[in-house]
Amino acid sequence: MMTEPVTRFAPSPTGYLHLGHAYAALFAARAAGGAPARFLLRIEDIDTGRCRPAFEAAILEDLAWLGLTWERPVLRQSERGPAYRAALARLEALGILYPCFCTRKEIAREIARAGAAPQESGGRDGPPYPGTCRNLSAQEREARRTAAGGAALRIDAAKAAELVGALSFTDEDAGEVRVDPLLLGDAVLARKDIGTSYHLAVVVDDADQEVSLVTRGRDLLPSTHLHRVLQALLGLPVPRYHHHPLIADEAGARLAKRNDARAIRTLREEGKSSAEVRALAGFPD
Repeated sequence: MMTEPVTRFAPSPTGYLHLGHAYAALFAARAAGGAPARFLLRIEDIDTGRCRPAFEAAILEDLAWLGLTWERPVLRQSERGPAYRAALARLEALGILYPCFCTRKEIAREIARAGAAPQESGGRDGPPYPGTCRNLSAQEREARRTAAGGAALRIDAAKAAELVGALSFTDEDAGEVRVDPLLLGDAVLARKDIGTSYHLAVVVDDADQEVSLVTRGRDLLPSTHLHRVLQALLGLPVPRYHHHPLIADEAGARLAKRNDARAIRTLREEGKSSAEVRALAGFPD
């Protein structure tokens, strides 16, 4: 018997929601189908330096104002440290993680020195990491770890590719997509300051919450290649995906929190009704 998919909306409380978020949330809720639909809300608050309780409260308020309902309790990534550490331990046991001590400036200088082309972008993470720390000796790693007070953990993409072999995932628009395990290079799976990363946390959380259809913007399609690799390495179920279009402003630029980006809160203050905001987001009643 066919069952309705389990979907989720997973915002970060680093600012107020804008029309792009409204579109993503409404898209996910609609994709969950009819009753008894399973639409989940997950608060991705691992970046404790940027996340704020006031923004989380505003997220809940704005989504309810838009007419959305979701299962309780709400999962918060800040409470999920043990699950992420367990996943990292499994990956470390496979020998595919290595410590990285590079700063963003050092990485940028190394990429510039190597003459990396603009088209070699690694999606949301920027250009692929040049592998500076990949081949450090055990002594060098220990010395740098002591000096730096810790390290990020990166996946050795080439080793991971050898372990998983040929992979694919299904996107509702693109169909079957063959995975390129090297697309994002040696991505960070655990930041030094927070002990995990978006890539690791989202894969573990989607599996634990039994999400069967991941809906998100097309800008995250490159990330799905890495996520499929992690699912294979960790023995996790593989959801279907639907990478939807992004909402843009009048100039054609992607909406962003940092420039107010037509915040739902602002539209409410201007007197817009929830029906009007849903229509602006592309979901008229």
